[in-house]
Amino acid sequence: MFQEKEQFLSRNEIEQVQLEKLKKQVKHAYDNVPMYKRKFDDLGLRPEDIKTLKDVAKVPFTVKNDLRDHYPYGILAVPLDEVNRIHASSGTTGVPTVVSYTEQDLNTWSDLMARCYSCAGADDRDIIQNAYGYGLFTGGLGFHMGAERLRAMVVPTATGNTKRQIRMMKDMKTTVLCCTPSYALYLIEALEEEGVDPEELSIKIGMFGAEPWSDETRKHIEKSLHIKAQDLYGMSELYGPGVAVECPEQDGLHIWTDEFLVETIDPDTGDVLPEGEKGEIVFTMLTRQAMPLLRYRTRDLAVINWEKCKCGRSHPRIMRIKGRTDDMLIVGGVNVFPSQIEDILVGIEELGEQFQIILETAKLDHLYVQVEVSPQFWGKVDLSELSAKVGKSLQESLTLRARVELLEPGTIPRTQGKAKKVIDKRKVI
Repeated sequence: MFQEKEQFLSRNEIEQVQLEKLKKQVKHAYDNVPMYKRKFDDLGLRPEDIKTLKDVAKVPFTVKNDLRDHYPYGILAVPLDEVNRIHASSGTTGVPTVVSYTEQDLNTWSDLMARCYSCAGADDRDIIQNAYGYGLFTGGLGFHMGAERLRAMVVPTATGNTKRQIRMMKDMKTTVLCCTPSYALYLIEALEEEGVDPEELSIKIGMFGAEPWSDETRKHIEKSLHIKAQDLYGMSELYGPGVAVECPEQDGLHIWTDEFLVETIDPDTGDVLPEGEKGEIVFTMLTRQAMPLLRYRTRDLAVINWEKCKCGRSHPRIMRIKGRTDDMLIVGGVNVFPSQIEDILVGIEELGEQFQIILETAKLDHLYVQVEVSPQFWGKVDLSELSAKVGKSLQESLTLRARVELLEPGTIPRTQGKAKKVIDKRKVI
């Protein structure tokens, strides 16, 4: 097992490691990043004021706009010639979020990803097919480096060319598949179209991340591919993938808390919440050299469970991300997350896995949901009755009326990366 000692630290050992690293990291950020020195000085705070883990609450938050406002190198804590690599977001707001890494940072990231593979059940005997995108996006290289650090065999197919993906799976006898949940759903359809029985494949584990997905989607993927579908969490600002992963118990995602100090806060007030309460997840990176992030607000909403897992690990668990504060839709005065709608739709047998939520007006009093009918039911069910059934299920669960449009299988465009579940046309009206 990769880094078995680190995976099975006791909570007391975790907290000892965290405090030692936290003190060093706060001083590193204060001494080398003008933004942090300014934030600390404005509060009259000094690095030596951080004496216990609870003192982290004194530290000011870091948000994504801090990274954009200091584009491209403004948060660097090391000289530029010590930076070994950068990654960046797509820059949909106009300014990309750039993340920098020293050689040591890349080694730490590789270790974290190798730990994730190991925790999920993979080892050096596995053949890992990496269907994440390579490039500025952290997914491809993150999964690749972790697989190499695990000393497994890597098949770097990247995204796209689905027929080749399937051939590689068969010919290379792939045992671990890495991709987004959306692409896994697409592969299931493609296997059926190609006439390939999942029994012909050797895959035993799927490592799926980069977007929210429901338990119902997991069940569908596991049943269709005959695999164990493991959830993995990360984000570009925090190295990339590798922050947390499910063990085979599939009862939450273990956060590697010897590298990340985690809190949950009230997203409105910023107050730290007691353990076990749902709130916004906040991370402090404990060792990153190039770009230390203190109390980074992720906008992800979840519960952190510190109870020891049945697997024996004491690293706390994210009890599956249920939404993001910035993904939340306000419909008729009610807060709704796309993941809630997905849970409902995937649980209806006659429906496929592809759906979209469309927002068309500034004052939306009802939901407009497009969803494909499952191929096995298309042409065999009364669409008006099924539409009423779907609308009733949505209303009962969300207390909202919904306009439902049932579509023929294959109508909604497929994606090889993150699926676009919400189309908001209100901004252009």
